[in-house]
Amino acid sequence: MRTLLLGLSLSLVVVPVAAAESLGIFDGWGAFRDSAKVSRCYAIARADGQRGKAEPAYASIGYWPGSRIRGQFYARLGRAAAPGRDIVIGIGAARFALVGEGRNAWARDARTDAAIIAAIRSASTMTIRTSDTRGNRFSDRYALKGAATAIDAAALGCARAR
Repeated sequence: MRTLLLGLSLSLVVVPVAAAESLGIFDGWGAFRDSAKVSRCYAIARADGQRGKAEPAYASIGYWPGSRIRGQFYARLGRAAAPGRDIVIGIGAARFALVGEGRNAWARDARTDAAIIAAIRSASTMTIRTSDTRGNRFSDRYALKGAATAIDAAALGCARAR
């Protein structure tokens, strides 16, 4: 079972798993706690259709108790976004503007982080849309089954780490 769980976690995420402790795999989402000096927990998923890509797109919800950060949304986009272009995340019927640079995108503030997490809990899919540096529109799509449980596991994992 432990080997299966490790195999799933390695195929699911693109961050260095060797330095992280698995808190659980929940459908397409995983929850991890870093075992490094800085206590950090996160729920993470790879975008649909990213298997085998050298630098896949992924989305995460992070917790850093030492920095008083709870439930921070971050996405690594499938391609670099063009400077000045809108980056929009759609979760069910809700839409939120993200800020970003290159392949990195995040919520504007803690209030937007909380709204994104609330929307994730009640929707089945999430899509991040923008234009790349060549002007081509693209989107990264995520299935949200298991996301709420992974987010809860990450929050609990860092609550215990205090």
